[in-house]
Amino acid sequence: MHRLDPLLKPGSIALVGASEKPGSPGRNLAELVINSGYRGTVYPVNPGYPEIIGVRCFPDLAALPQAVDHAILAVSNERLEGALSQAVERGVKAATIYSSCTLENDTDPPLKQRLARLADTAGIPVCGGNGMGFYSVGSGLFAGIFPMDRTVEAGSISYIAQSGSALSALVHNGNRLGFNLCVSCGNELTTSVSDYMDWSLEQETTRVIALFLETVRNPAGFLGALEKANERGIPVVALKVGKSPLGAELAKTHTGAMAGDHAALEAVFRKYGVMEVGDFDEMAALLMLLQSARRPGPGELATIQESGGFMELVTDICHDLGIGFARISQQTKDEIARHLEPGLKADNPLDAWGTNRNFEYRFYACIAALMRDPAVASGIFFANFRDGHYLAEAFFRAVRKVSQENEKPLAMANCYSDISHPELCRKAHEADIPFIDGAREALLATRHLHRHRDRLHRSPEKSDFALDPDRTMKWRHHLAEADENHLMETTVLDMLGDFGIAVPRRCKVDTLQQALDCAEEFGYPVVLKSRAPGLLHRTERNGVVPGICDAEQLAGHYQDMETRLGAEALVCEQVAPGTEIGFGMVNDPQFGPFIMISAGGTQIELLADRTVALPPVSHAEVDEMLSSLKIDRLLRGIRGQPPGNRSGLIGSIVKLSHLAIALQDHIAEMDINPIIVNAREAVAVDALIVRK
Repeated sequence: MHRLDPLLKPGSIALVGASEKPGSPGRNLAELVINSGYRGTVYPVNPGYPEIIGVRCFPDLAALPQAVDHAILAVSNERLEGALSQAVERGVKAATIYSSCTLENDTDPPLKQRLARLADTAGIPVCGGNGMGFYSVGSGLFAGIFPMDRTVEAGSISYIAQSGSALSALVHNGNRLGFNLCVSCGNELTTSVSDYMDWSLEQETTRVIALFLETVRNPAGFLGALEKANERGIPVVALKVGKSPLGAELAKTHTGAMAGDHAALEAVFRKYGVMEVGDFDEMAALLMLLQSARRPGPGELATIQESGGFMELVTDICHDLGIGFARISQQTKDEIARHLEPGLKADNPLDAWGTNRNFEYRFYACIAALMRDPAVASGIFFANFRDGHYLAEAFFRAVRKVSQENEKPLAMANCYSDISHPELCRKAHEADIPFIDGAREALLATRHLHRHRDRLHRSPEKSDFALDPDRTMKWRHHLAEADENHLMETTVLDMLGDFGIAVPRRCKVDTLQQALDCAEEFGYPVVLKSRAPGLLHRTERNGVVPGICDAEQLAGHYQDMETRLGAEALVCEQVAPGTEIGFGMVNDPQFGPFIMISAGGTQIELLADRTVALPPVSHAEVDEMLSSLKIDRLLRGIRGQPPGNRSGLIGSIVKLSHLAIALQDHIAEMDINPIIVNAREAVAVDALIVRK
């Protein structure tokens, strides 16, 4: 038995606050539970009625003939504490609360905390408060207080939403998605998103978990649930809202400012393969693909269109999204050509419309040929599918027949959303055919599907890399005992050099003569940098002068910098020019350290070109992260510029990711910006650490 079984599939349930008053929440609750097909025992509880909807009603929980598994407390905030206390005394094993759990002129601790403590002490899982309840579709239990126009489609999606409106958006509209669990978890008094995920992963009917997230209240449990989903091969789709950037007062480094509040969760999603979507349309499209048992094999996408215009539209969107078309064989092309009318090209993507002559069989034959090709992983038919139109009905029959003959995912998609098609949607859902409104939504969902496939089939990279334990301990002590809160460039570069990361030669100077002597030792050109105490970002105060070619220039720049910022400076050898990359680490209070790779130098904030991950990362992961950045084109060489030492950069980032783990107890933020990557080497030339 799972801890949440008494909550989500109870054998008996008490409806505290059930009512006969038409339109009231208590009446809605009673109608939903009593009339929904729930097979357990139901006890309405309200001292004002002898019966509700023909079922005997009891004055309070103490009067029930048995201790129930689950008590729904549909009562006001003022009555909640007493109702939950009585439920605990009566031996109830789970509860649902809809009210906000907030009182005017409340005492300390407030009601919400008192309820949570009461339930935790009794070991009672609570759905809510401040939520819409849940629909345990497999159990026939619809524990909500809002009326439903129709029953929820049964299926394989477990949908967990931290917003009641977000729950309604997918569950109460349309008929193309099927659910086994829908939960509005509210403010999660005792039961968090991760608990519902864990329960869903134990259900045989679950094929995909969908999340609408505002925050993660149980980080450790959330990571555990994602790990369990990976182990069981259950994909997770997330729509995360509230992705505002960190305020400048909270971020001391470029990394912190660039990362934003969402970055740690983004890194978690990358590690565990969570498919993050941008809105409800993208989420629904992806869920339509994932709720089916069909999964793409090797290969790419095949599309068939009812017109050349649609084919060009789809081709353009695929180009924007980086989606490749399957290169079908000549044998497949020859087979398709036999069915096409003159003037049409047998290829992928395919425009198969000619005339009305035998068009249904023509489309069936062409789709079937495409889907049989070994290079095709999945397919989409783009058309105007609307109820009652002879073309749409014929196209649907063709798709359904191919789908029955083929195990690859095959979807129908409209290129425009405002089309009336509820009957076709119903028939497509019954035939296990995804039916998506919007060409971009269909293609975004397909890209998610194929990337998920690629991740599942990727062999994990084995690494025996380890940091030197003595050096690691040395720097742990240094960070723990440092007097200053910020470790500036010289100290941090010393640390990086200790771990085998390339850094430039440099020396601290306090006089012009020391600066001249140092430059003479290194050889010109050199870089002059201010060491003014507390100056975290020197470029903003003209505290960095590169490319100084002789002693006369050095003297002029040193005297100017001394006047403005003080005599303390740093003279560094000039690193040969190359592509500038930024690396950073932020120690998130929920999920621990995550790393960020970005465009470097002054471009870090200008381009906002960055990617994040949980450390440590492998060489293959860093290669993939770099490939996702626009600036990677410069690293690989473009327009006559020689390629940079990309492998050296990857090796340094792998070391830095292990360093982020080893020193996480002492570092809040680390910023290495830039790492200059030229044809010969990858050199970290500036760095800052904010101590934890």
